[in-house]
Amino acid sequence: MTLISRVLGFVRDMMFAQIFGVGAATDAFFVAFKIPNFMRRLFAEGAFSQAFVPVLSEVRETGSHTNVTDFVDRVAGTLGGILTVVTIVGVLAAPVLIAIFAPGFVGDEQKYLLAVDMLRLTFPYLLFISLTALAGGILNTFGRFAVPAFTPVFLNLVLIAASLWLAPQMDEPVVALAWGVLVAGIVQLLFQFPFLRQIHLLPRPRWGWHDSGVRKILRLMGPALFGVSVTQINLLIDTLIASFLVTGSVTWLYYSDRLVEFPLGLFGVALATVILPGLSKKHAEASSEAFSDTLDWALRWVSLIVPAAMVGLFLLSAPILTTLFQYDQFTEHDVVMSARSLMAYTLGLAGFVLIKILATGFFARQDTRTPVRIAVIAMLCNLMLNLILVVPLAHAGLALATALAATVNASLLYRALRRQGVYRPRPGWGRLALQVMFANAVLAATLITLAAPVQVWFEWSGWERGTELLLCVGAGLLVYVASLLLVGIRPRQFMGSH
Repeated sequence: MTLISRVLGFVRDMMFAQIFGVGAATDAFFVAFKIPNFMRRLFAEGAFSQAFVPVLSEVRETGSHTNVTDFVDRVAGTLGGILTVVTIVGVLAAPVLIAIFAPGFVGDEQKYLLAVDMLRLTFPYLLFISLTALAGGILNTFGRFAVPAFTPVFLNLVLIAASLWLAPQMDEPVVALAWGVLVAGIVQLLFQFPFLRQIHLLPRPRWGWHDSGVRKILRLMGPALFGVSVTQINLLIDTLIASFLVTGSVTWLYYSDRLVEFPLGLFGVALATVILPGLSKKHAEASSEAFSDTLDWALRWVSLIVPAAMVGLFLLSAPILTTLFQYDQFTEHDVVMSARSLMAYTLGLAGFVLIKILATGFFARQDTRTPVRIAVIAMLCNLMLNLILVVPLAHAGLALATALAATVNASLLYRALRRQGVYRPRPGWGRLALQVMFANAVLAATLITLAAPVQVWFEWSGWERGTELLLCVGAGLLVYVASLLLVGIRPRQFMGSH
């Protein structure tokens, strides 16, 4: 289901590139979309989900279905009430928010006012998508993973429709995307209702500020705002600084970030989502060995897939961008500039994924303080690296700083889990590392041999590009799997209980 959503996300971005290109209008939209999207990842998929699912699991393990229903009603009422106020403030304060998050726009009145107008349309998305995340957290806790994973498909479908049918009818075509974001938030929330009704947990919102479970979630959320969302905060800092760079920098970073988000969302976020309820249950049952084994299982999958994704994205960065986006309004220059930031972001892909996985090891135990301390270190590291790297590397320097900061963050999370005795690696990691290194070396050699120079890709038609890219990816996949089998990796090694 996540794969379907991510593929449609690529179709959506191809539409954006072809219809709207790169310029002041797209920079304004991506900032207007990034602000509520950033807050969504703090309130919804980030801090809220990581705090809500462990507490819901605890209530489910220790109480009756009536207790669970009452708890869900109070959480829905409290979250909805708080976010309604936040949304009203956000809409009214749109000019201030744009000035804070994209100060470079202030000097360009047209770009600034366009971003403000679109933010007033996109900001309510925060309310609807956060309630969608609440519904998704309930469904995930009860083992219904497919519905929440499929829900983002509607965001992509609505934005594709807005690009094709609404944009041509508007004076400023890009504003159609802002309307699309608002409508998509409502559609995604309504889609979850029938499935919540099936498990008899469709919330009847009630204000529950004084409920002990609600207070516990709020206490856990405070630190978790930093802990789980530090990558998004770093990306937002990138956007802030990029607003001072040449026009197009924000958009180049957007497209390269979207390509890194594909393996991150398909694998990292999906895997973290699946293991969080299990880890929370094992913690509630005080089963420390099973807790550690679940983390080990997840990390072995990371070692098998993420390095290969990094090799593929790095070596095929320009071909992928050319094949997906370089039509009509998206130029060869845009491909080259986006490829620079994509290669830089790719260096941090392992860090991005590991943060998702390792953070669950803390949040499932309702420990939000440790990830926060680590997140603050990573943020400071990112800010320092931004200032150092932006001058020689421009927007690519911002991407590289984020990648390096994510690696620092993941390393410190891993060290903390080991020091606390929460994670104890099972035997065989040294052998697995050598096997994966060999397979990735063969993969890299194959892609370097097969991929034509980027100038040749520019000259090919869309059909030729697509065929060649599928050939490179397909051959790379076959060679990688064959290399793993050759050195003794077998699927059953990764099918352990989690």
